[in-house]
Amino acid sequence: MGDNNIQLRRRLVDTLYVESMLLADEARGYFDDAGRGDRDMLDGLSRVVFSCESMKVTTRLMHVIAWLLTQRAVLAGELRAHDALDPSRRLGDAPESEDAVIDTMPDAARILIVASIDLHRRVGRFDRAQGEPVLTVSPARAMIDRLALSF
Repeated sequence: MGDNNIQLRRRLVDTLYVESMLLADEARGYFDDAGRGDRDMLDGLSRVVFSCESMKVTTRLMHVIAWLLTQRAVLAGELRAHDALDPSRRLGDAPESEDAVIDTMPDAARILIVASIDLHRRVGRFDRAQGEPVLTVSPARAMIDRLALSF
């Protein structure tokens, strides 16, 4: 991997890490404290759903943060890139949240739920790409080949 690729990868990992930590802090602040008023205004079943969605957000974020820490270890030379491909170090699946359930949540909760889903999906694309073989042809040639396959 060239120096430019390493620098780009490092910036991407660092940016995603900061985003995930900020989102985790926002989620903790809301679900542990600020969201109590929102939760208390819900009926009994909706409060249980609210708590479940809170746990799903936390799970998604912890998966993302763990994966990003692994990537940082690879970039720092503390872990071999090959070892990061071990299934135990991959991103893994996140709990699903149904759109109909998300729609019933208070606005602040809904924003956090959707943001955690989006972050997990974006990091998931990055995780899947790390296991793909490195191109030995030019990026332009690869794009032309992909376009040819599309038609």
